[in-house]
Amino acid sequence: MFSAPLADSSDPVEPPASPCRFCGSPLDVTLVNLGTSPLCQDHVRPHEFNRAESFYPLHARVCRNCFLVQLDEFVSPAEVFNDYAYFSSYSASWLRHAKKYTDMAAERFELNSKSLVVEVASNDGYLLQYFVEKGIPVLGVEPASNVAEYARAKGINTLVRFFGLETARHIAATTGQADLLLGNNVLAHVPDINDFVAGMQALIKPTGVITMEFPHLLRLMEGNQFDTIYHEHFSYLSFYTVERIFAHHGLTLFDVEELSTHGGSLRIFARHTADETHPVTKRVEALRQHELEVGITDLSYYTDFEEKAKETKLKLLEFLIKVKRAGKTVVGYGAPGKGNTLLNYCGIRTDFLEYTVDLSPHKQGNFLPGTRIPVCHPDRIRQTRPDYVLILPWNLREEIMEQMSDIREWGGQFVVPIPEVKVYS
Repeated sequence: MFSAPLADSSDPVEPPASPCRFCGSPLDVTLVNLGTSPLCQDHVRPHEFNRAESFYPLHARVCRNCFLVQLDEFVSPAEVFNDYAYFSSYSASWLRHAKKYTDMAAERFELNSKSLVVEVASNDGYLLQYFVEKGIPVLGVEPASNVAEYARAKGINTLVRFFGLETARHIAATTGQADLLLGNNVLAHVPDINDFVAGMQALIKPTGVITMEFPHLLRLMEGNQFDTIYHEHFSYLSFYTVERIFAHHGLTLFDVEELSTHGGSLRIFARHTADETHPVTKRVEALRQHELEVGITDLSYYTDFEEKAKETKLKLLEFLIKVKRAGKTVVGYGAPGKGNTLLNYCGIRTDFLEYTVDLSPHKQGNFLPGTRIPVCHPDRIRQTRPDYVLILPWNLREEIMEQMSDIREWGGQFVVPIPEVKVYS
């Protein structure tokens, strides 16, 4: 009769995670462990090619108490957002999304020349420029100074600081409180989420409104979007958990919209709990109930996600091995954060992906972190005529396939890796 060997006391053990960044509970439940990876926007410049890179664990855990999914903080935000490589204005569909939002918000909240709109993580002014066109005063808050310079060049007043309670009090004292405070894809990027939400509560007027957009944890789970887990994303948010966090800081979510952006996002609307000028809509209760029915507060809901990620990795590698053995060429499109998680997790380097391309000149001429895959101008695809183009920002696949539709002239095909490998003729 055989028995399983006992663990040796010298076996290495991963150190415990920090406590939950919202409620402080211990974190001992794994959503997915993606190994280690460098910072996803820390692109390697040619003169740095021979330097070593720092790799950090990508181990996402679930809080047993508040069900906030999160990564540990290994790198300070100042290091993450120093000389940031992401510029929002290089996506036409994202600009259309921003323009549509400003039209809605200006009308719904009756914003005018006496109002103040503040955007947190305002990037290169991609959104605030549309409020400026309407004659509505704005202030952007952007910690990446290289990105903020582009916003200022557009005439957008931009404060180069990280947002939190201290910054909120500074703005309120020097510029005034906001009628509308917004942030797109920033709530997940802050390690101290309590300080961040407390700052928002302090900055809006008594009847002011907050809107936040962030990837929806349910869509991440349903769509097998493990590649959206990277160090810049400290938290992965459900409506249930966000509602708890905001309520803890005296804020009520009075409306919510489900969006298609970034593979499925939420736009929440918040106000001071004491302010009853914006009644809570039926959509709030409907989404809250839906998440509970799906099992967002049941730990068993999270148990098989890691196996799905492993299966996608195997299928992608099997596809690449098959086409490379057949003598086919494969290149990438895009240099997004999610792409770097995917490539590093799967161990895909130039042996499988000869190069990738990106519209942003801030990424062209550099190499992807970890994999050292070169980033080129999109014209390189037309010059080399590859057999397959792997779309790394799969959430923009329609825009990219339309933009690069001429690859069909030589029989090229698009490949999308998430939720599983799919070839588009």
